[in-house]
Amino acid sequence: MRYLTAGESHGPGLTVIIEGLPAGLSLTAEEINESLRLRQGGYGRGRRMQIEKDQVKITAGVRHGKTIGSPVSFFVENKDWKHWTDIMGIEPIAEEEEKNLRRVVTRPRPGHADLNGGIKYGHRDLRNVLERSSARETAARVAVGAVAKILLKELGVQLASHVVEIGGVKAESQRIHEIEHIKEIADQSPVRCLDPDAAQKMMNLIDETKKNGNSIGGIVEVIADGMPPGVGSHVHYDRKLDARIAGAVVSINAFKGVEFGIGFEAARQPGSEVHDEIIWSEEQGYYRKTNRLGGFEGGMTTGMPIVVRGVMKPIPTLYKPLMSVDIETKEPFKASVERSDACAVPAASVVCEHVVAWELACALTEQFYSDQMEKMKEQINEYRRYAREF
Repeated sequence: MRYLTAGESHGPGLTVIIEGLPAGLSLTAEEINESLRLRQGGYGRGRRMQIEKDQVKITAGVRHGKTIGSPVSFFVENKDWKHWTDIMGIEPIAEEEEKNLRRVVTRPRPGHADLNGGIKYGHRDLRNVLERSSARETAARVAVGAVAKILLKELGVQLASHVVEIGGVKAESQRIHEIEHIKEIADQSPVRCLDPDAAQKMMNLIDETKKNGNSIGGIVEVIADGMPPGVGSHVHYDRKLDARIAGAVVSINAFKGVEFGIGFEAARQPGSEVHDEIIWSEEQGYYRKTNRLGGFEGGMTTGMPIVVRGVMKPIPTLYKPLMSVDIETKEPFKASVERSDACAVPAASVVCEHVVAWELACALTEQFYSDQMEKMKEQINEYRRYAREF
């Protein structure tokens, strides 16, 4: 499978095309919209989320509630577009009118794509960069991941996400194993944290940070249960599934690191405290006594739950801005303040969950017959039986 997204932060909306979905997958806008709703929530979000109410309009590839094998496309409207029609208009305008347009951006903001993108594409108005590099695009990626989650659920794979740390406030480890239970608690928490005491401390810290004109980041965790063993590959670097997931997670706006299982802690432990002993039973087949490697060995799934964490840096748009340089005058200035969040970590956990879902769904459609939904289910179920008896 593959997908493309198009659209700018203050343009008419976001367009998505997905290719490679099996025919016969039940798909409705309502299911996708629920994921979009979760992305818009979370303590610390800015005013943009009060303007938008993200919903998809499916425009191709679905007939009477089921995919038909052709590309699926949908559109997410930007409600804020009506305030930006002159600045972000599609039609050509006179050169003099273009010069007089307000909000021409010549001042790159530290931590954003503004300057690098301007240099790459030769833009003297950096709005051409910041509009597309905006995290607004993650709405499209969550919509794509929502479709992947629907496919995965049909194949017996479920996912959940939650926040484990914000600004140094860490959640105590919660021994919750049921995916549905994790989802229920996370969805009810303003910061998507499973530890209520830590959640309150996180919210207090977000309030204090916002008051000080600053921003904070954190760590999110995604858990996927039900993946059969042996998905991915050990034979080529670009077919290792954990590597593909790692790349996808770091591709999310503001994400700077990723780990699986105990992750970087493995550097501080002996091998006996890192690797997972293999056990076999007639009922379960092969499984691991522990899951320190987060469901992966040799670039392939082990059949244990996949556990992946992503590190999100603080959002770079600050109400007490950092210094930068104007690309026209070369004079120093304090970076401009755009509408922004003090903390987007709770929303980022939702984005991360959907990005991981896409990679898992792609891996399954590549490894198993995927033209028809029912035949794909049959083949994967047969493979699970084979793996238990191997």
